[in-house]
Amino acid sequence: MTTETQGYEDVTVYGLSEEREKELLSKQIECNFIWTNKDGHGLGVIMNFVARNGSLWVTATSQRPRVKALRRDPRASIVISSMGTDMGPGKTITYKGRVKIHDDQATKDWFYPEMAKIISPYPAPTVEAAIAHLDTPLRVIIELIPEKTIRFDGDSLSKTSYDGKVPGHEK
Repeated sequence: MTTETQGYEDVTVYGLSEEREKELLSKQIECNFIWTNKDGHGLGVIMNFVARNGSLWVTATSQRPRVKALRRDPRASIVISSMGTDMGPGKTITYKGRVKIHDDQATKDWFYPEMAKIISPYPAPTVEAAIAHLDTPLRVIIELIPEKTIRFDGDSLSKTSYDGKVPGHEK
């Protein structure tokens, strides 16, 4: 017995283009960073991020439970939504991969100014103050190196509805 996909059962056909992915990465400043604790529970936190050279970069202090968990198991994911950008809602990218934890000065030298541009004026009033806010002895920088990317474009899905081209329900 063959079952044909109908309606919106297979949303993989509504993928965000690489061009729109780049646009979203340039416009969004927050992501949901997800890791697994020692009990196997998935946990996530909203964080600011920097996209650079194919990786996604976030930061935390080394005593945070997520850093300890990532040292134990480097598998993680990042989910980025278009909500709050001028792209409107309904566009998402999920990156699944492994992390590298950096605490070297060379990484801090490029990362802190990039992150400071994103977080200023909150929680610090200027880029310089934001760099000082970030530059603490226990801070590490977490690089997620994507192994798989899942892209979704809600605009594309919506267009099929309006055009009457929903799989299995064509007019």
